[in-house]
Amino acid sequence: MPLGYRQVGEGRYREIVGLGYHDLREGLVIEHRPGRTITEADNVLMTMLGGNDAPIHTDAHYSSLTEWGRPLVCSSITLHIVGGMTVRSTSGLTTANLGFEEVRFTHPVFVGDTLYAQTQITGRRLSDSRPDTGIVNCRTTGHNHDGKTVITFTRSFFVPVNADAVRDHTNY
Repeated sequence: MPLGYRQVGEGRYREIVGLGYHDLREGLVIEHRPGRTITEADNVLMTMLGGNDAPIHTDAHYSSLTEWGRPLVCSSITLHIVGGMTVRSTSGLTTANLGFEEVRFTHPVFVGDTLYAQTQITGRRLSDSRPDTGIVNCRTTGHNHDGKTVITFTRSFFVPVNADAVRDHTNY
């Protein structure tokens, strides 16, 4: 059977979305791919959707007169895109995010930058209130195409203890 898939019938395979509690062992490091190149549309649409009309993100003339010389991508976009890159493998089967903490933006992001992410599992435990659920803690680092770290954050989320039972029940 090909890695990253599970057999659902004769000659038929389904992509695996999300790892389960037993897969997400402390110390595991996952490099998330593909990378994601930030576009002008990303910056304009997501900045406006979030209601952040600061000229450093939206006004090319204003931005050209700052130390950066061009618009900065809004930090919430960076968090959203890098966080989203991690979901398929880490929390694809989650029923809830429990928190984002220690969010740090360490280098500016510009339109045209390609971002990559990696996540290290920093801890896990079984939930006291949900017997079929584990709580996973992780630290994610996002970096650009030049290898400069642009964001770090920690996150905790629920994952099923029996991932295959959830996949069978939900047709995943």
